[in-house]
Amino acid sequence: MAIVKQRLTNLKTRKETGLDFVVSAINLQTPFGVKQIKEKEPFFPGQEEALKEELMRIQKMMDIANASPKEIGLLLETFMVVKDNTFSIERAGTSVLSVVEIFELKSLLLQMEKIKNLAEKLSFPKEFVPEDTEALLDVLDPGGDRLNTFYIYDSFSEKLGNLRREKKEKDREIRKQQKVGKELVKQKYGLSLTPKFEMVVSKSDQNSIKMIDEISEMTRTDEDYMSVTFSLTPTEEVEKLMKECDGLMSMIEDEELNVREMLSKEISKYEAVLLENCHRIGELDITLSKALYAEKHNCVMPEITTEHILEFEDGRNLQLEEALRARKGGEYCPVSMALTDGVTCITGANMGGKTISLKLAGMVAILAQYGFFVPCKKARVGLSNYMQILIGDSQSIERGLSSFGSEMEELKEILDNSKDRSLLLIDEIASGTNPAEGLALTRSLVDHLKTRPYITLMTTHFETVKGDKDVKNLQVMGLAGADFDKLDKELRYAKRIERINIISKYMDYRLTVVDDAAEIPKDALNIAKMLGIDKGIIERAKDYIK
Repeated sequence: MAIVKQRLTNLKTRKETGLDFVVSAINLQTPFGVKQIKEKEPFFPGQEEALKEELMRIQKMMDIANASPKEIGLLLETFMVVKDNTFSIERAGTSVLSVVEIFELKSLLLQMEKIKNLAEKLSFPKEFVPEDTEALLDVLDPGGDRLNTFYIYDSFSEKLGNLRREKKEKDREIRKQQKVGKELVKQKYGLSLTPKFEMVVSKSDQNSIKMIDEISEMTRTDEDYMSVTFSLTPTEEVEKLMKECDGLMSMIEDEELNVREMLSKEISKYEAVLLENCHRIGELDITLSKALYAEKHNCVMPEITTEHILEFEDGRNLQLEEALRARKGGEYCPVSMALTDGVTCITGANMGGKTISLKLAGMVAILAQYGFFVPCKKARVGLSNYMQILIGDSQSIERGLSSFGSEMEELKEILDNSKDRSLLLIDEIASGTNPAEGLALTRSLVDHLKTRPYITLMTTHFETVKGDKDVKNLQVMGLAGADFDKLDKELRYAKRIERINIISKYMDYRLTVVDDAAEIPKDALNIAKMLGIDKGIIERAKDYIK
């Protein structure tokens, strides 16, 4: 009976929360690391201690990398030339490997030896240190020179060495007799042959071609549209020696096949060790890459707790942060959050970063659960059994569904699959239908979710939580503390394309907890006014709000 693996999340959630972005950005160097990262499973509730051990390994790797940058550089250089030869390793027991395959396996053994020596020097955890394969390397490298080359050496087989020496002697005798023939042709006919005992004549020189055709010591051996090639005609003795060389060559090839078969069987004996070493190199590549990425992007080890919570201080969305760095003058405004089972709503105008904060919460949770450091000042994370984000999906629209239909389809999937200790991230639910029904549906959904053992984080325009003490409301600080005089001056002289960026610069994306009696700031009206919407429209909108 097949075992069904527990699924934490779907592909869309991996993408929208930024897990896929980070996985592709950690810059894995080996084919084993690239393959193994795709097979990594998240840690689930009950596996907290195993996750803590994983995170401690990353911390230790960071400490080693900071203390020994030169050795880490050498290790990364070695990683870059590692090839995936697992197919050759696995088939060595049933097939005869080619010379190229044996050469590549010898190269892999040399790299394993180098990685092993560096890993031991740097005191890496045992699970990252390749096992000793020097005995097999001695078999493939009988001279012990440890050069990154391979040849079927005479030392592999006494018979092979004798056959090669015999053929070499006959080749030498053939060449000796051909040199005599070459000299005779020169003396008798005045023809100068190449070191290969050939002569190339242009087709425009028909007289020379006709003359050489009549010389018994020369034979036409090749022809194209420009020239004719003549070669020295072999004597009976040379022909006999050539036939003997052909026979010896056939015997040499047979014996080389025997040697390759012997070497393949030797390699097969080490199959388990070699595959284990490939796995260890992959794990080392992944852990080191995680450590270097965490160091470069100022990520920290999350505290893993058995409580189902998600808390972080000064969190940063790595995807957005990279985009802002690419823009001159772009700065990221860190966001803090503390979530427990129940419903938390983030409210605020568009441009307030609600969706980015939603994705940030997902990023911190999913990175921690997959064994990564997180982009925060500090974080406490309790593992979830299920995690999913509901956010606009253009693919569903392309399938013929409206935005609202797409939302309802995804909402059903979430509600059907949610279980104890779920993390649900819902962005602007029901914004694609009329406001009255959207508000009713949102409030009903909040009522449904607030009694479940889920951490639910929602972004919304609707004032869904007013008077509901069971729901936590987070408000984007927005333009509450902005210097509007200064902002107005900047906007007055700015080009249209620059205005949005100017307003974003004054926007405070931090979240603050508000009680049910607090007045929700109307940043949408402020933004509309600053972007030039008629003053009368703004004032009437304020009257309608009242």
